[in-house]
Amino acid sequence: MSSPALSPQLVDRYIAVLDVPHRGPSLEALRELVAANLTRIPFENISKLYNLKHRGLATFAPIELYLDGIERYHFGGTCYANNFHFYTLLQSLGYDVRLCGADMNTPDVHLVMIATLDRREYLIDAGYGGPFLAPIPRDLHSDFVIVAGPDRYVLKPQDPSGRSQMEMYENDRLKHKYLVKPEARNIEEFAGVIANSFRPDATFLNALLLTRFYKDHSVRIHNLTLIESRGGESTIHQLGGRDELIAKIEEHFEMPRQIVAEAVNDLKELRDIWN
Repeated sequence: MSSPALSPQLVDRYIAVLDVPHRGPSLEALRELVAANLTRIPFENISKLYNLKHRGLATFAPIELYLDGIERYHFGGTCYANNFHFYTLLQSLGYDVRLCGADMNTPDVHLVMIATLDRREYLIDAGYGGPFLAPIPRDLHSDFVIVAGPDRYVLKPQDPSGRSQMEMYENDRLKHKYLVKPEARNIEEFAGVIANSFRPDATFLNALLLTRFYKDHSVRIHNLTLIESRGGESTIHQLGGRDELIAKIEEHFEMPRQIVAEAVNDLKELRDIWN
């Protein structure tokens, strides 16, 4: 799981998945890449369940398998897959970008990126299921707020140690947060946390969370709840059971019904992601 530069062929393939032009590093080009990555590659754990069962893969998919899943099944990934692979793409395109750990209840349980352009640092997170459709500046003097339906995401100004806290509110109630540590890290340092995410009691082996963003709206399925958001407005649908859940994932995420049904029906419980 080291992070050498991608081959030119893999860079071209990744860029084709994102459907963006191949350009040199700039803030405009980075914004385009981040928006494309968030709108074309969903946050989802169907692929995690599928690869574990069919391939015995107890880590995130390597880059060739990751891209194959996107192209064939409209897969994406959870935080380590989406953020690490996007990091390798940005690095291969010449960006000054580093991997950073983020603490939740457990140290380093989340992974993000910090890119530096024109002496400014930007937080990039393609693996939280949040509407981070553009690089977020870190040199803040006040809260940076992003609103998506009932959710509000707040990046706080850096603390004295240079750490940045991201808070996620649902209907004005704090549901989740993480603390970004700005030191550059190697992916191998997260091997233990990644391994723990495949334990039988791990969250994403006992729940479903899928989020897909568009330029003007988003869709999130959290177990038996479907939330469609547009601007500050949202519609919440309580699904009637697993059959309807399977149908809605197929409809909104365009994944093969057979793969979705197998993953959904193999889950013994549908745990609350945010607890």
